[in-house]
Amino acid sequence: MCGRFTLTSAEGLAERFNIIEDFLPEQLNISYNVAPGQPVLSVIHTGSERRMGHLRWGFIPRWAKEEKIGYKMINARAETLAEKPSFKKPLQTQRCLIVTDGFYEWKKTDDKKQPYRLTLKDKGIFSFAGLWEKWQSPSGDAVFSCTIITTKANEVMQDIHHRMPVIIAQEDESAWLDPENSRKPEELLLPFPSDHMDIYPVSAAVNNAKNNSPDLIQPVGQ
Repeated sequence: MCGRFTLTSAEGLAERFNIIEDFLPEQLNISYNVAPGQPVLSVIHTGSERRMGHLRWGFIPRWAKEEKIGYKMINARAETLAEKPSFKKPLQTQRCLIVTDGFYEWKKTDDKKQPYRLTLKDKGIFSFAGLWEKWQSPSGDAVFSCTIITTKANEVMQDIHHRMPVIIAQEDESAWLDPENSRKPEELLLPFPSDHMDIYPVSAAVNNAKNNSPDLIQPVGQ
């Protein structure tokens, strides 16, 4: 699964994701502990161009009566997307990239859960596969939300958890975003290659979503 992640730099994001419109770095919420319910930087395809902005993490289906259901839908299993009424249409037309530079996962031990941070080997920016939706509240407010798609764990993750977020390789980002692309979206929802990833233990301070400082991403016990 994916319950927390990071985005620690705003530099070069518009260029990295081929965003034509103006995007100011100060619009970005830098975070060392992104948690469900918070705005997450995302990229969508409008049909003619890419746009970058924030979506609320926690998918709210169009039919939902209350927005709090989003806290139960922070992740979506790749294997069942096409079967779920909430995700079937977004899988075809409302795919997004969720921008990150690392994520956390917890390994159970005899007496505690040890958090780890996972990154790419180059420590650079990458993206999760996501789906987005527009929900209308009873008062008429529009809420744009998203979920992070998960798949089975790769070799790096297997010792910690049996699931991991789907990481979209940079060369596949256009295929994932554009619904007119000939590639089936299911072809891209695979475990990311282990040899491109790093993992290291971090402080248990990350367990509390209120904690948010550079100390959270520093290695411990090594």
